[in-house]
Amino acid sequence: MNARQVPEFGARRLLVVGSGAISVMQLPFWLTWLTSSYPELEVEVVLTRSAEQFVSSHALSVLVGRETISDRWPAEPQAQALHVRLTEWSDSVIVYPACMNFVSRLALGLADTPALLALQCTPSPIAVAPSLPPGALRNPTFTGHLKSLEERPNVVVAPTQAATSATTGRKDAAGAPPLWKVIELVEGLRRDLAAETAGDEAPGPTT
Repeated sequence: MNARQVPEFGARRLLVVGSGAISVMQLPFWLTWLTSSYPELEVEVVLTRSAEQFVSSHALSVLVGRETISDRWPAEPQAQALHVRLTEWSDSVIVYPACMNFVSRLALGLADTPALLALQCTPSPIAVAPSLPPGALRNPTFTGHLKSLEERPNVVVAPTQAATSATTGRKDAAGAPPLWKVIELVEGLRRDLAAETAGDEAPGPTT
C-alpha cells in the first residue's frame, strides 16, 4: 500500500489490545502509522502481561498521547470499573497481535482480565489479528477457537500470512497481516453492524 493511501476508517475511538506474541514489538511502528494516518482518531492501548515483556508501555503512551493500560485488575479501589469504561469508551476494537493464548481465552468466553471482560461484553466491532507459532494452525482445538470467534456477529478474524519464526528461522509461523489490512476488515464489519442497527430502527409499515 502506498504510504499516502490509507483505508477509510469511520471509527472515532479505537481500543488496541496488544497480546504476548513476539510481533507485538512492532506495535510502536504501527501506532505511529495509525496516529499519523488518522489524526482525529482517539486511540487507547491495553497490553497484556506477556506483551509487556516485548514492548515498552511508556513508549506506546507517548505515541498515542494517553497512558497505556496494563491488562490486570487495579490493586487500589477505582471510581469506575476498568472493563466497563473500556467497553463504553471504544466504538471499535483491534487485537493486534493476538497470540495463541489470547485467542483461545477469548473464544472460550473467559473474562479474567479487564480487556477480556470488555471484549466479551462490547457490542462494538472487534478485529482479531492472530500471530502464531509454527504448527498452531494444525491444532484442531485451536482452529476450532478461530471458527468460534468467526461465528460471533461482532468479530472478524484477520487471515494470517506466512512469517519467519524467530526460533526456527524458517517461514513456518503464521503472522498477523499489516495493520492497514486489519483496519479494512474492522471498518467493513463496523459498517455492516451500523446498517443492521439502522434497519432494526427503521419504522415498520403503517396500517
